[in-house]
Amino acid sequence: MDKKTLKITGEYIKLQDLLKLSGLCQTGGHAKIVINNGEVKVNGEVCTMRGKKLRTGDIIEFDNEKIEVIMV
Repeated sequence: MDKKTLKITGEYIKLQDLLKLSGLCQTGGHAKIVINNGEVKVNGEVCTMRGKKLRTGDIIEFDNEKIEVIMV
């Protein structure tokens, strides 16, 4: 699985917003479902908090995709 990077402006991005912005989920509702179902990992651990604040260096895994967050 290749790791992609996603550059974000600001201090942080919420997990559900990252899933939508990256295109891994089409809607906020879809993001909510996959997070609640325990299908998303943050830094190697399952995360069910859709409002989880992600910062530079955090790595998200979902649907055989891996994304590293980079705040600019």
